Amino acid sequence: MRKQFKKQLFVGFLLTAIVVSFSFKSKFFEIAKQLEIYTTLFKELNINYVNEINPAEFTNKAIKNTLKNLDPYTNFYNEQDVEDARIRREGEYGGIGVSVYYTKQGIILSKINKGDPADKAGLKVGDVITKIDDFSLLNLERDILSSQLKGVPNTKKSLIINRKGTFIPVEITLGNITVNPVPFFDMIDEQTGYIVLTRFNAKASKEVKKAFKTLKKKGMTKLVFDLRYNPGGSLYESINIVNFFVPKGSVVVKTRGKIKKNSRTYKGNKEPLDLEIPIVVLVNGRSASASEIVSGGLQDYDRAVIMGERSFGKGLVQRYFKLTYGTQLKATISKYYTPSGRCIQELDYANRDVKTGKVPKFSDGTVSSFKTQNGRTVYDGGGVMPDVKMNFSKQTDATKILLRSRTLFNFSTDFVAKNSSINKENFSFSDANFKQFTNYLLTKDTLFVTQQEKLFQKAYASVDKKGRVTDNYQKIIQALKKEKINEINKNKDIISKLLEDKIVAQVFYEEGKYAHQLKKDKTIKKAVQLLKNQQKYRKILSLN
Repeated sequence: MRKQFKKQLFVGFLLTAIVVSFSFKSKFFEIAKQLEIYTTLFKELNINYVNEINPAEFTNKAIKNTLKNLDPYTNFYNEQDVEDARIRREGEYGGIGVSVYYTKQGIILSKINKGDPADKAGLKVGDVITKIDDFSLLNLERDILSSQLKGVPNTKKSLIINRKGTFIPVEITLGNITVNPVPFFDMIDEQTGYIVLTRFNAKASKEVKKAFKTLKKKGMTKLVFDLRYNPGGSLYESINIVNFFVPKGSVVVKTRGKIKKNSRTYKGNKEPLDLEIPIVVLVNGRSASASEIVSGGLQDYDRAVIMGERSFGKGLVQRYFKLTYGTQLKATISKYYTPSGRCIQELDYANRDVKTGKVPKFSDGTVSSFKTQNGRTVYDGGGVMPDVKMNFSKQTDATKILLRSRTLFNFSTDFVAKNSSINKENFSFSDANFKQFTNYLLTKDTLFVTQQEKLFQKAYASVDKKGRVTDNYQKIIQALKKEKINEINKNKDIISKLLEDKIVAQVFYEEGKYAHQLKKDKTIKKAVQLLKNQQKYRKILSLN
């Protein structure tokens, strides 16, 4: 009987091995076949096509087009992309200390870091760099533009700046630029500290720890921790930060992937900074990934009250893989799960509609409930829901298009140029200012274009081949513009706040913007009020 069982077991193992081997060989053959098809196609096209083909550009587009049907976080990086990604992770590079927009006119400076080379050289937000070392930047691709202001520290560069139509030569020396993920921290009042974390680069936990200890010495007994607009970054840094406030050995996050090595349980392995201090964590729709690991973890342990708006909903983990010739692949390898077991991924990329390209939302289907440490109910499928929700207006489609355009930046730059006496402490973007903004949209702006405007312009162009502009055309365009003004008026609270922040930041740098927010920001004020009412704070975190 035993011999018979062993024989059956051996046959079973053998059949499984044969099936797996065949499956592997079949899949390998299919991959090799498709690669050979592409290679021969590219060879014949390169030899015979009537115009010259740029091999790097052609292949780059082919690869990115291949990946676009997966998820937006799985990407191919060429050599310049690899360097940009390294800068984001490590937070250090040789440059001039600016944030920019890349355009056909050149490089537009959107932010100047205080004390960095650009600031010392007198560059201003809104300046357009049109030449670097006699090399014209007109009509260049983004990949080429992105490499022009980076290099070895102490390298000298000669720039030509277009400042509102005046061309100015500027000599500048590249410096060692450090991107501090904690650009601001301070005491709000005698007991309440405030720390803002803008990204999870390699310095994130170190800088948060330093800020926390500094504020503790100043008398901090309550903390407002701001993760709004933080897109995420390092998984390990988010684990370290949760570990600051929960006991050593606590599960912070779990990952589950297709293969075993991509499925892990991560625990805090250090002694915490503080297990008692009351915390309010601020999040919004732009708080993603590592921000959601921190906010979701602290929520699951009932260690902090989460306040604001539902977070973005990115529950996917990526890893970089080195390819040939200095290129890299960043691929989604797993999903992450908070300590209670929930995955907060919002978009279901695996079930994208092939015809329309629309990606369904998990939150539109059946969501599952989970329990926090104290027994409170939380849900998966669509970001971290705040314990205390701010009642801001819901963004219209027109507002979403507006926020993706460069219009707010252009208006704020124009506003600053016309208003030289902006007060950092008391400036508010008033109703009269908002009226100025809507007039700007009607009379000057060309970047904020709704889908309806695009469709009308396309239809009109197909009918009138001579390109004539009639009175009827202008009337319809103006009607469409007024309609989009009505739509963005529904989000006056959101847009006014963003414009106020942008204007203050242009005049007083990022630190001035955050100092201004401590005085004016409604969410921060509400967080402080809650922390002062400890009975209400504890009730939120307890099982009602």
